[in-house]
Amino acid sequence: MRTIAIVNQKGGCGKTTTVVNLAGSLAADGARVLVIDMDPQAHATLALGIDPEMTEANLYEVLADEDGRALVNEILVEVDPRIEVAPSGIVLSALEQKLSAEHAEARTERLVGALGQLARPYDFALIDCPPNVGLLTFNALRAAQEVIVPLETSHFAIHGVQKLLETIALLTERLGHDLDVRILPTLYDGRTRFARETLAEIRGLFGDMCFDAVIRQNVKLREAARRGVPVVSYAPSANGTADYGALAFEVAAAAAAELKATLQVVGEAEETEPRRVVVSFRDPGAQDVRIAGDFNGWIPDKDVQSEVSSDGSTRVWRKILCLSPGTYHYRYVVDGRWREDPDNPRVETGPVGERNSVLVVQ
Repeated sequence: MRTIAIVNQKGGCGKTTTVVNLAGSLAADGARVLVIDMDPQAHATLALGIDPEMTEANLYEVLADEDGRALVNEILVEVDPRIEVAPSGIVLSALEQKLSAEHAEARTERLVGALGQLARPYDFALIDCPPNVGLLTFNALRAAQEVIVPLETSHFAIHGVQKLLETIALLTERLGHDLDVRILPTLYDGRTRFARETLAEIRGLFGDMCFDAVIRQNVKLREAARRGVPVVSYAPSANGTADYGALAFEVAAAAAAELKATLQVVGEAEETEPRRVVVSFRDPGAQDVRIAGDFNGWIPDKDVQSEVSSDGSTRVWRKILCLSPGTYHYRYVVDGRWREDPDNPRVETGPVGERNSVLVVQ
């Protein structure tokens, strides 16, 4: 199970929105997802249609006592055939005081211990953290292998995230627990020059830590939260659905790339010279075309040489890759949307049901 904490000490940056809608998109692609609401405000619980006042028990009962971890399966609520929630409640805000007498290390181990008691298998666990770096967030970071930091496309938000990354680095060093941290630009309004410049600043500052996906401002996200469902269920054609679908693809693709790298390490790879491979994409209306695959960690256009030309009214993007013989999965990112190669009939299903184009280098 991949456990991902969604963290930012700043409120209003899209943490809960990301947890709920990433869960919805992953589930729509076939994954089983557990949402863990570690915020006493219980917004993720509410956004998935559960009234925290109506639950018989929540994460407080699981985390407050050493023996409580066995209760984790009893508090789970199914909101979708592929999504379950460990609900929160305002009582969770009293957890830090309740555990104040315990050793610091024991206090931060409560959630990871509870997750070890899960009776059902999940592909992903997504943890919604409160807007502060306290005991609840420490528990989330200790339980996670990965962190997503939603970052509002504003100058002051960038400064705050830099401080948060320093805090996470110090915490992981103290706990001896490595975390893979990624930045997710949110609340983006591409109509304004300020937002476009800020997004460019974010990408320049954080580089490969940034997801290629960008979450645009979209009223359907708020409407879906009010209805208590992920946006993919409420408005399948909305921008919010497309954006979180792109994020889900990147999250799932990262696991596939890691698995491929592991297999290459443990396997007996042949000593072969890399080959120069050229693939082309033609489209009269596209403005930006990039390529991503398991050959570059699913980071669009990383280690790729690009050439753009025109064939009449149609623009042609040539992507020049340097690849060793083997079989590779890839996709194009066309104006921010992930899609298969329309000129390649060979496709295979990815780790959570997405269809990837297949490139064979001989």
